[in-house]
Amino acid sequence: MACELVAITFDVDDPVGVARFWAALLGREVVDDALGLRVLGTAAQVGLGFERATTPRGEAPELVHLHLTSDGVGQDTTVARVLDLGGRHLDVGQRPEEGHVVLADPAGDALCVLEEGNRFTAGCGPLGEVACDGLREVGVFWSEALGWPLVWDDDGETAVQSPHGGTKIAWGGPPVAPRAGRGRQRFTLLAVGDHGAEADRLVSLGATRSADGGLADPAGDELVLLSPV
Repeated sequence: MACELVAITFDVDDPVGVARFWAALLGREVVDDALGLRVLGTAAQVGLGFERATTPRGEAPELVHLHLTSDGVGQDTTVARVLDLGGRHLDVGQRPEEGHVVLADPAGDALCVLEEGNRFTAGCGPLGEVACDGLREVGVFWSEALGWPLVWDDDGETAVQSPHGGTKIAWGGPPVAPRAGRGRQRFTLLAVGDHGAEADRLVSLGATRSADGGLADPAGDELVLLSPV
């Protein structure tokens, strides 16, 4: 592995306010340094980054949402906590019999509070899953890019997880949403060692380079590779 996952980064209108919401909800620290404004992750919990949006909501694809677990706390308690901190209910067409509760954070980004006993996120911690839109090849790419095991690979759906356990990052398989411009979320990585060599390695795994020298994963979704600090 020659890069580390710094954060899943979201474009929002109020980066500081949204970062404070997520830090309070997850019991983490907000930092703003050379790697950007983010809610710190751990070896087993994915970090979250926040940047000021330059494109109005609705004009950029939203390809990521977060799943919170409720084991040991209770789904109703977790939902109430989200609402108390400034979240709201969100109707995305979910059916009454579905076990999860769909909410939105103060930026309007969807999050799901999973039912207690959810088998897929058992033992994954409070931030149980980062749910992404993408085909199998994208999950395989990220497994190789991060050096994280592929812990789910079934019927086009994939998921990876740090060797330390914790948050799973999953791709739902077909059908996938059409890509139209820069998405509102992206993976932010930190090169371990030479930046150019790591960019070349990611390209060899299936990433592509844009005209301005940026990188995208095999789905065409932007990824940010930071230089060592």
